Amino acid sequence: MTQPPDTPPFMDTESSSPQGKSAITRSLLKAFPAFANPDFRRYFPGQVISMIGTWMQMVAQGWLVYELTGSAFDVGMAAAATTFPTLFLSLFGGLLVDRYPRRTILFWTQSSAMLLAFILGIVTMTGTVTMGIILLLSFLLGCVNAINVPALQAFLSEIVRRDHLPSAIAMNSAIYNSSRVIGPALAGWLIAYSGAGIAFIVNGFSFFAVLLSLFTMKTKRRAPTVIESNPLLAIREGVLYAWNHKLIRLCIYYIAIVSVFSWAYVSMLPVIAKQRFGMDASGMGSLFGISGIGSVMGTIMVSMLANKIQPLRFIAIGSLIFAVALLGFTLTENLPLAMVGLFFAGFGLVAAVSTLSATIQGAVEDRFRGRVMSLYMMIFMGFMPLGNVTIGYLSDLFGTGFAIQLNCIVTIIAALLLLVHSKQFLRIG
Repeated sequence: MTQPPDTPPFMDTESSSPQGKSAITRSLLKAFPAFANPDFRRYFPGQVISMIGTWMQMVAQGWLVYELTGSAFDVGMAAAATTFPTLFLSLFGGLLVDRYPRRTILFWTQSSAMLLAFILGIVTMTGTVTMGIILLLSFLLGCVNAINVPALQAFLSEIVRRDHLPSAIAMNSAIYNSSRVIGPALAGWLIAYSGAGIAFIVNGFSFFAVLLSLFTMKTKRRAPTVIESNPLLAIREGVLYAWNHKLIRLCIYYIAIVSVFSWAYVSMLPVIAKQRFGMDASGMGSLFGISGIGSVMGTIMVSMLANKIQPLRFIAIGSLIFAVALLGFTLTENLPLAMVGLFFAGFGLVAAVSTLSATIQGAVEDRFRGRVMSLYMMIFMGFMPLGNVTIGYLSDLFGTGFAIQLNCIVTIIAALLLLVHSKQFLRIG
């Protein structure tokens, strides 16, 4: 049977026609078209459960490190250890993603991350955990993520129609950020009553959900991409493609700034919770949670407006909302006002980042998708160690508030420059 022209030949075409559905369902599918694709509906719940566990581990690890050492710098170092491998492994991960079945790659990476979570939980619960062990396991997890993240980004193009891709990317970001609401709250509760080790064990079990969702998908195997047999030449080919594509190049420049100067504030929330607001683990979870709620609202906005607003302007406006709101957060000791600032900071930042990813995915040819997305994620995640270490160092010297304010100023300047450059590009459909 002939496939619809905008449906990839390897995508499951199980019936998802809106005909016969209720008016409410049709309205929801119009706002969130990714859910019209059956395999995305299978993907979504498993990824939600897994990401909740991932956020539990991220928060519990930051709290554990600060309890062990009492140093904001060490908290930043532990966060950096997870993202550092992206700098030297991500491009090779992208090459694997372009050469081999993406679903198979995800089976292996998710299973490896599950094993590392169980190991961290066991050493923590037995009292044998040290800063060195945390750094080693974080580094190994970073190596897994260097392959997992570009595979996951590219896999979205196999389970949704091309015109539904912006919605799928926004919903994928919504998974990540809605998990910021639930995961940190659960982590705070578990740390307070059972210790950080239990949070790591729960994260390990959460991977079974995403493995099950991958197993039940009906997506047909993607035809292999014919690429240069020499790995280094194949990577070079992908990098040159991204460099010569003006829009992709601009987006990669911008995500580098976001990675170093915008995203780093997240690693300092455990420090702010203790030092400024005198919070315990549960209170820290509420800071992550309110930021996560704002982020979810940002991704919903992206899904609904993805094809209606020039994307570079959308990115710049989101960045300005983030920076101004986070500046307000640092300038108040009133907890309700601080929560409002964190909400809009999460809203603006994730709206910008989701649109950046969707813009690149919409512009890239499929045969380069794995390598280009690995380059994007290499910059995004690989530059995070620089941001985490720098903000931790400045926090120890001048205070966490000053460090975050300096980053906000850089973000505002970058957003204004992007608004100027956005006039050179047509709207990306």
